Amino acid sequence: MLRTTIFCWTILVANRSLVARNAVHWTALCCLALVLAACSPQLVLDTLRGQTMGTTWSVTIANLPARYDATALTSEIEEILAAVNREMSTYDPTSEISRFNDAPADGAWFFVSDRFAEVTAKALGFAVLSDGAFDPTVGPLVNLWGFGPEATAEQLPSDQAIAAARADVGYQALAVRAPEQGAALSKTAPRQLDLSAIAKGAGVDAIAEHLITRGLDNFLVDIGGELRAVGQKDGRGWRVAIEQPTKGVRDVQRIITLSDQAIATSGDYRNYREIDGVSYSHTIDPKTGRPVTHQLASVSVAADSCTLADGWATTLLALGPEQGFAFAEARGLAALFIERSGTTLSVRETTRWMRDFSSEAQ
Repeated sequence: MLRTTIFCWTILVANRSLVARNAVHWTALCCLALVLAACSPQLVLDTLRGQTMGTTWSVTIANLPARYDATALTSEIEEILAAVNREMSTYDPTSEISRFNDAPADGAWFFVSDRFAEVTAKALGFAVLSDGAFDPTVGPLVNLWGFGPEATAEQLPSDQAIAAARADVGYQALAVRAPEQGAALSKTAPRQLDLSAIAKGAGVDAIAEHLITRGLDNFLVDIGGELRAVGQKDGRGWRVAIEQPTKGVRDVQRIITLSDQAIATSGDYRNYREIDGVSYSHTIDPKTGRPVTHQLASVSVAADSCTLADGWATTLLALGPEQGFAFAEARGLAALFIERSGTTLSVRETTRWMRDFSSEAQ
């Protein structure tokens, strides 16, 4: 009733002379206001949230139907994320991935869940396409440089330590069997599988697919800044922010609109270590065994699924500004590259990105 009253009063003020000339018109306008107020949909956003994978998750749902219970949906989402962690968390010694990493490197098949096999297959696909710039067995080097569950580095690793860790890196020793044949992994050499580069994206997709099967069609899923938008918020998609890749600063670089798309960003500005006053990126080049040193600050990729967006973003960041950009263009990826030169940031967009988001450039 309050909204109806305000709407009628607005019409009265805007049409004061009309009302004075003809009281019948005023009655008609108020009736029209009542009809519009009753029929116009009011946007109501319900946000569910929690913690997972060392970060936060949220799901924002537009106009959640009354038949759904938000508390029950939250519990369902928490169960899905717990399952993803039981599969892919290297921080959990009882997870599938930890047990596989501890298994003998004898080429025998190690049975895993369907989702774990599918995500591993995608990770190996990125490794093949990037000629090893993306390598899901890079864990020993990640730990050596002070990142990951077994991080110990408080000083620069020695050349000997880097060479020893590199000897245990190489995706070629892994094989995966599809769920249709009985989901399983094998390894022919000691390898530590690490899916952290795409696990958040996989978690986002798992939540989105569950909500779709539950009959919801307008929502935004977010795990630590990896996003998937389904449907619309207000008839115009979901407006999301791409963060400015500046250390110690929380600011927006670009705002875009997503609808039935996912986006993920990889960068060097949040997860890094300082040793002897020098910053080292968490992105490790498997071929050198050292953190990347190029000037690419961040890469954002839009794709149909968040698993793909997450994997592509990590791959392009590892490849660097020139090789990564050429790689993205050749494969028709929608990617936004932000390079750093001193304190100056410069932006490059692939052809696909410009086609999809050029109207929103700021």
